[in-house]
Amino acid sequence: MIILCLLVDRGVSFYVRDKIFINIDELPFRPYALVLGTSKYTASGKPNVYYDSRLMAAKSLIEQQKVNYLLLSGDNRTLQYNEPRAMFRDLRKMGVPETLMFRDFAGFRTLDSVIRADKIFQVQAFTIVSQKFHCERALLIAQAHNIDAICFVAKQPELHFSTQIREVFARIKAVFDLILGVEPYFLGEPQPLPNSTTL
Repeated sequence: MIILCLLVDRGVSFYVRDKIFINIDELPFRPYALVLGTSKYTASGKPNVYYDSRLMAAKSLIEQQKVNYLLLSGDNRTLQYNEPRAMFRDLRKMGVPETLMFRDFAGFRTLDSVIRADKIFQVQAFTIVSQKFHCERALLIAQAHNIDAICFVAKQPELHFSTQIREVFARIKAVFDLILGVEPYFLGEPQPLPNSTTL
């Protein structure tokens, strides 16, 4: 069982290796970036470095003209916990214009965020923004659904062993979700985002 888990983990990384970009100069242009949400603060109340790094990466993509617009996708479970709203406000404070940002409030899971970007918002090709381990899982989902996506890696601290273990199980679950054809919690009618030529 342990060997199987490790094979899945390594297999995911190998499968999407050509879609991962660390150097922004080597990153191809895409009209949109899909910024995957996470909590702004840790359980202990400290600033979440994963959150901060994703926003810095997203801002860099705008500044370096590697994307034109940002789709901020995340959990919106309560009035107090709203990942897209937090990202929107903080990116605005960082100097990213409001007109360049759109929000998906139903990105409850990575699967939801990736599929909804394609099916609901009809973004034809996009750059995912997250840490490398998360990027790899998101790209697995994208490729399995024939979604044209690449990933720009946000900086991350050294991964704790517990985080690595959680990611292994998250990848196994992602594989089973793909096999079973799991869909996002909410789909509904398409809400196409304007393309680069009409904004």
